[in-house]
Amino acid sequence: MEGPASFPTTRWTLILAAKSSPEARRAAWTSLMTTYWKPLYVFLRRKGLDATAAQDGVQDVLTLLLERDVLERVTPEKGRLRAYLRTVAQNWLNTRHEAATAVKRGAGAATVAIDEVMAERLLVDDGLSPEAAYERAWAQAVMERALDALAQEFARGERTGPFEVVKLFFGAGTPPSYRDVAARHQMSVPQLKSFLHRSRERFRQLVEAEVGETVLHEAERAAEVRDVLAPELK
Repeated sequence: MEGPASFPTTRWTLILAAKSSPEARRAAWTSLMTTYWKPLYVFLRRKGLDATAAQDGVQDVLTLLLERDVLERVTPEKGRLRAYLRTVAQNWLNTRHEAATAVKRGAGAATVAIDEVMAERLLVDDGLSPEAAYERAWAQAVMERALDALAQEFARGERTGPFEVVKLFFGAGTPPSYRDVAARHQMSVPQLKSFLHRSRERFRQLVEAEVGETVLHEAERAAEVRDVLAPELK
């Protein structure tokens, strides 16, 4: 890969394409805001901003990311979008007084509302540093998107079986008894375990696809997948 024109269609392509026109910039801002506001919000709140300031900050950070001079320093083939976004957020925090007056939020594309109630639920008092809380929220967001994609495959009939069972075992908290769930859905325990194994394998593939949207360097992708899945596999 020698340049932006040769990149596959990923989040990085979207960011780099923002240079081309105001329309592309607005589309990139809206897509990034929809996809990544949760980890950024958690990071800014853990850094001491109140809810209102954090909401504004998320939007300003993504606008800053799409500024031309910032884009000219981006080397996506050597980095991960997860780390780059956090760096941009920290830089914004360091100069937020100036940024508050210099940045025109969203370049006219501020069309994505933050669900403050949902966002505040992410702020579990667990003693994590802002950086660690950001990493966990990022991983959760990636897995949410992968699980949504899996649900859509079941809904379209591409995969068969009760998706509600997948949610029981893939969600947070203690999973239910295999025997009870199998009996409820007229399956044997081995059939249930086989169904969950197939679903878990597909879920991992979907996580890998999500990671591929944010990490272009092949050597970095496996490490990113491990980072994303590690909190849920412990």
